[in-house]
Amino acid sequence: MTNILVLNSSVLGNGSVSRILVEEAIHRLLEANPGATVEERDLGTAPIPHLVTANVAGVRGVPATKAELAARVLSDELIAELRAADTVVIGAPMYNFSIPTGLRAWFDYVLRPGETFSYSEAGPQGLLSGKRVIVIESRGGFYSEGPTQALDFQEPYLRTLLRFIGLTDVTFIHAEKLGFGPQAREAAVTAAKTKIAAVAGQSPAEAA
Repeated sequence: MTNILVLNSSVLGNGSVSRILVEEAIHRLLEANPGATVEERDLGTAPIPHLVTANVAGVRGVPATKAELAARVLSDELIAELRAADTVVIGAPMYNFSIPTGLRAWFDYVLRPGETFSYSEAGPQGLLSGKRVIVIESRGGFYSEGPTQALDFQEPYLRTLLRFIGLTDVTFIHAEKLGFGPQAREAAVTAAKTKIAAVAGQSPAEAA
């Protein structure tokens, strides 16, 4: 049975393009994988607590206090969801040229030494593998090429974080120029849906 983990991170509610496209991805994946299970995390409406002095030892040390122990429990839960997933769908709108803080907080809890990555003399090694990741990126401008590409701290950052924990089978789907008017927005959404349909129908090996 295929397990699908879905992460939404937009704070804009139902009008969010990334949320619309994530729903499209779920629909298409379920068409291609009848009986698949779907686990959803809404990091925009139900954000994960940011790591602060009071709880950081729950992820980066030895937990002792109530806040630290709570952070460890949440980290364990998020990592377990990720381990159980065969396919991960991430809705990642561009906020200030990067990713929403809710999604960054999720990574802060998931990137944990000894659990999702390890260090050795050869350097860091990701401990998760064999998963397909579909990242849906919505953007008001156009950052895939040209002079504005240098301002894209979203996709390179996500690719680095995912690779760091061993997730290398990653497909990025862009919905760009959303701020260029209604026609540009409609064209971007339509093009993204077409790519989602193609990608969702592929096996992980074919999508790589």
